[in-house]
Amino acid sequence: MGTLDGKVAIVTGAAQGLGAAHAKLLAAEGARVVANDLGSGVNDVVAEINASGGEAVVNSSSVSDWNASEEMIEQAVETFGDLHILVNNAGILRDKMSFNMEEDEWDAVINVHLKGHFCPSRHAGTYWRSQSKAGHDAARRIINTSSEAGLFGNAGQANYAAAKSGIATLAIVFGRELAAYGVTGNAIAPRARTAMTDSMEFFDAPEDESQFDRFLPENVSPLVAWLASDAAADVNGQVFVVIGGDVWVMQGWSIAGHLHKDGPWTPEELAAKKNELFADHDRTLPGMAVPSW
Repeated sequence: MGTLDGKVAIVTGAAQGLGAAHAKLLAAEGARVVANDLGSGVNDVVAEINASGGEAVVNSSSVSDWNASEEMIEQAVETFGDLHILVNNAGILRDKMSFNMEEDEWDAVINVHLKGHFCPSRHAGTYWRSQSKAGHDAARRIINTSSEAGLFGNAGQANYAAAKSGIATLAIVFGRELAAYGVTGNAIAPRARTAMTDSMEFFDAPEDESQFDRFLPENVSPLVAWLASDAAADVNGQVFVVIGGDVWVMQGWSIAGHLHKDGPWTPEELAAKKNELFADHDRTLPGMAVPSW
């Protein structure tokens, strides 16, 4: 018996890396899977799942296409009878410093990441809301894929960081809007070796094969499977950083300093109170909130 027996899941960006690892583990835990990707490698992932005794089908639609993403939701329902889990994972990189970035490089990343998380979630949410109103209640899950770049900002990734920040916030919005219909919305910010990071020496596998390879995508998928399960029914609107065997629950914007006056401040008064405002908070660029290793 798997933790996801009877569940139906969609995993976007499932041809390789994190998406492939997620799709395989969800299937191994008993979920029937719609594996989405524009890349041909998704066929191999689906073949592997089916050969292992699981159930999976391919969807080759663009997640940022409004109508195609709706059809992907319909495919899951028509093929497997329902939809319980949506793992939004598809993404691309077009890294440039902001002063060198072209409009199409901005648009492409925002389109695939941010719109590509919203479209499937919007149509899944519409379906789940209608099911709930018809009395067909069930546990439903949206799991978004953010990034540390989206949580903390990263030079050279204005497009990617902005999209990933929005994706983390979208998860919270989905959690608030859809909670009444049995839906939770959460996000992960994984650090793993994928097609987008494998050119970076930092992510190289350890030379000693007996050592734990902390950057394997498969290290991230158990968190996704848990969030997708009934055991995480009370986890909603949360953002997690996951690296190897480490999982952090992240806290969003919070008050770090405060000034009060019974009336508006002048620029001169604010300048004079600067040290008081930042008494407990560094006024320079913040560092990373998790170890950089």
